Amino acid sequence: MTDDPPFSPALLPAGFVDLLTPDARTEAEGVATLMGVFASHGYDRVRPPLMEFEETLLAGSGATLADQSFRVMDPDTRKMMVLRPDITPQIARMAATRLGAAARPLRVSYAGACVVVVPAAAEESGRQIMQAGIELIGPDSPQADAEVISVGAEALALLGVPDVSFDLTMPPLVPALLEEAGISASVRPVLMRALDRKDAAAVAELGGAAAETLIALLRATGPADQALEQLAHISLPPRARVFSERLAATVKALRKTNPDLRLTVDPVEFRGWKYHTGVCVTVFAVGRAEELGRGGRYLSSDNEPACGVTFRPDVLFRTIPAAAPRPRVYLAPDADQQVAARLRAEGYATLGALPSGPSHGTDPEHNRAEALRLECGFLLSGATCTKLD
Repeated sequence: MTDDPPFSPALLPAGFVDLLTPDARTEAEGVATLMGVFASHGYDRVRPPLMEFEETLLAGSGATLADQSFRVMDPDTRKMMVLRPDITPQIARMAATRLGAAARPLRVSYAGACVVVVPAAAEESGRQIMQAGIELIGPDSPQADAEVISVGAEALALLGVPDVSFDLTMPPLVPALLEEAGISASVRPVLMRALDRKDAAAVAELGGAAAETLIALLRATGPADQALEQLAHISLPPRARVFSERLAATVKALRKTNPDLRLTVDPVEFRGWKYHTGVCVTVFAVGRAEELGRGGRYLSSDNEPACGVTFRPDVLFRTIPAAAPRPRVYLAPDADQQVAARLRAEGYATLGALPSGPSHGTDPEHNRAEALRLECGFLLSGATCTKLD
């Protein structure tokens, strides 16, 4: 019988990591930039709790998160609690309760960690994820949909995320079409899977009277202006046409404020949109498989219209260079503290000398050696700051 290897204190559960510098610094500074842009557009920050009671968090739209939720029993109440896998349902709850009397439109922003049972995509490995986003609650209009996308685009531009693409879809469109076309409930799941695979042959076989329309929708995909032109010429039943026109109106509103934004449209994309009721968006950096963020229109806990976009800082900061470290200044024991304070105000990081032996503070060479050992590029002795080679 073989003994188990000794347990390593560095070992973490699968999907959890220690984030070190420079990655931790890049993430923190990047989140601060995101939140600053959100605040400049009137989105007030809120901080929902990391855990909630299961019956609260997984109610309404949160029910779609049940299979992604870690659960634990509260030793006080004996009720089941859930580690949040997503912040958006918490915002929906807050909008209906604590912020129920707040003036509409209600604009809120948030940032925090979430924990999921299984990563959302095959190319991801993390089970602790970061989210930062905004929600616009109250209005139901193309302009509201466009606003959250525009604010998100501004934040990504300020961060320097390159080649961003906003991929738009309308998840309710196809279900409305299938219902109006009389496609049987037994066929719909199979047909939806065929649409998800973009399998035109299977769609033609299963689509019945709607097959021609569905295949036309499959082809109406690509750059937004081109796709919408094709979509406008497809004969759709009334409810499906309403969704199609709303998608076009949202693109028009976006073009008015962001004419150069890279927009694509896929009218039959519905994967992952479990509780959304209108226009949805997925954000990518061209050439990268991972989503930078996603969002869309939904109903809050009391069926109030809402829309938002949520970014994944842990993903999007891998698309930009690491944040530059602050230049470091070693403070000799005789360093002028007023000069040190001024240096910190100018963006330097100061490292104070601590007793380390009989030569502490008395030997310039010792101070220089300590500065170099601690990777400082400067040495402050008295009021003189010297650059080290």
